[in-house]
Amino acid sequence: MRSARLWAGLLGVDKAVVERVEFDEDEGVVVVSVRPGRGQRRRCGVCRRRCAGYDQGEGRRRWRALDLGTIRAFVEADAPRVSCLVHGVVVAAVPWARHGAGHTLAFDQTVAWLATVCSKSAVTQLMRIAWRTVGAVVARVWADTAGRVDLLAGLRRIGIDEISYRKGHKYLLVVVDHDTGRLVWVGKGRDQAGLTAFFTLLGPRRCAQLTHISSDSARWMNEVIATHCPQAIRAADP
Repeated sequence: MRSARLWAGLLGVDKAVVERVEFDEDEGVVVVSVRPGRGQRRRCGVCRRRCAGYDQGEGRRRWRALDLGTIRAFVEADAPRVSCLVHGVVVAAVPWARHGAGHTLAFDQTVAWLATVCSKSAVTQLMRIAWRTVGAVVARVWADTAGRVDLLAGLRRIGIDEISYRKGHKYLLVVVDHDTGRLVWVGKGRDQAGLTAFFTLLGPRRCAQLTHISSDSARWMNEVIATHCPQAIRAADP
């Protein structure tokens, strides 16, 4: 029991039962066989509601877990299907991974955090995954996070700027929180309509709470800020 709990902790596998641990000499990886814990079985992979069983699916499946030092690790389990009244026949949910993902939750969270503090190429080398996999992981982590986090809450001092991409032919309008250093909003283009969309999303009450706004001296930007936040102190960015 103690060993099973140790392996569950090492792999970040929650609400699951570790059955056995094997070393695949051919592939040079550790494979940990698990099964969902009590109360976690026969749940829809999309909505996670209790469902009737449908069949055994296509057999056992593997999820990439966090490396054990220099050795890659995988979680392996059966992948039965269930019949959901809302989503139809889908693969049953597992507590250690998101629906449709090939990585564990702990692996996803680590990749997403690394993507915020270092370059994408560094993440691919450290985690030994493809360039596009980093983007896919970040997208699904954010899909879960966006509904629980309000990035526009508590804004007082913000910075507004525009950046170009694709050799300067396209632009993004970005807003950062000067107090936390976080990027809080991004919109396509660099015009009044784009900046107006941000202040509309922010709303009159939160616009009135802004005390300082830094930006360049573009006329179109000044006009939008003056309309929505006349009380804010303006500052020119470097």
